[in-house]
Amino acid sequence: MEINTPIAEDIRVTDQNSQYDAACRRLLSDKTILAWIMKSCLAEYRDCDIKEIAEKYIEGTPQVHEVPVMPDETNAAKIRGVSNVDASRTEGTVIYDIRFLAVAPSNGELIQLIVNVEAQGQFYVGYPLIMRAIYYCSRMISAQYGTEFVHEEYQNIKKVYSVFICMDPPKNRRNSITRYRLTEENLVGNVKEPVRHYDLMTMVMVCLGGADGENYDGILKLLDVLLSNETSEAEKRKILQDDYDIQMTRTMEQEVSVMCNLSKGVMEKGVAKGRAEGMAKGMTSGILSSIKSLMETMGMTIEQAMAALKVPEDEKQKYIDLLERQ
Repeated sequence: MEINTPIAEDIRVTDQNSQYDAACRRLLSDKTILAWIMKSCLAEYRDCDIKEIAEKYIEGTPQVHEVPVMPDETNAAKIRGVSNVDASRTEGTVIYDIRFLAVAPSNGELIQLIVNVEAQGQFYVGYPLIMRAIYYCSRMISAQYGTEFVHEEYQNIKKVYSVFICMDPPKNRRNSITRYRLTEENLVGNVKEPVRHYDLMTMVMVCLGGADGENYDGILKLLDVLLSNETSEAEKRKILQDDYDIQMTRTMEQEVSVMCNLSKGVMEKGVAKGRAEGMAKGMTSGILSSIKSLMETMGMTIEQAMAALKVPEDEKQKYIDLLERQ
């Protein structure tokens, strides 16, 4: 028999959140979705057509955080790329959400890029997210040693991008796209180094915000609709097809369905957990108030008041601590 303990419930919610995150990553690794991200966030593709990017400039299948469990109808819908695991004996292991190789037109010739896309649920995680993006770009450059260049062949370093898609940013960052990159600044004199010699890493923060904010258009609307846990499956399908000419494959429909079902389950469990916690807090507040009342009106000690109210032995210290804080 299965027992619904609080720990078991938390494990279920955590598992559902993990499945939801995995579905997000698989959706974002779709070739057409990546093409939209690249056109909107990567300068090299600004003047390219979405179809051109998807069919011509993205290489192979994307390396995703976990092996996809729902293969698409055709292998052409995925991209072949570099490994999403970057291991170092001294710096630890980094597992990228999505990482792949791409080529971009530049002055009539093709340049090769390494692109990383991260789906970020929480904006405040104990450190500035942009610092993690910078670290990811740095690791992608240093990891090229031994594969793209050896010894002092630094001219072979490939430019890297790290795009963070933030689904729950603070209010002042909603519906915004911000780019961070290396630039040239002359402190003395007027020197011009070719941009390609130093423009080797770019970090982009894509902060979603919903339809009630400004700038709700283009890639911001596309990603918000695609990753929303409030928009229905039918609404997503209609907006993607009508506004972005993205035909839903069977795999995309399955992933969207998974996300909708999981987000509903997580939300329901979150509401139930919130109610239970609210009831527990209300009970604690009531008992604390009764203890104070007995102490003030009857002259009881805290121990006598808790005994009269039959407070369980393992909870007495909690009320002692609460009273000391007041």
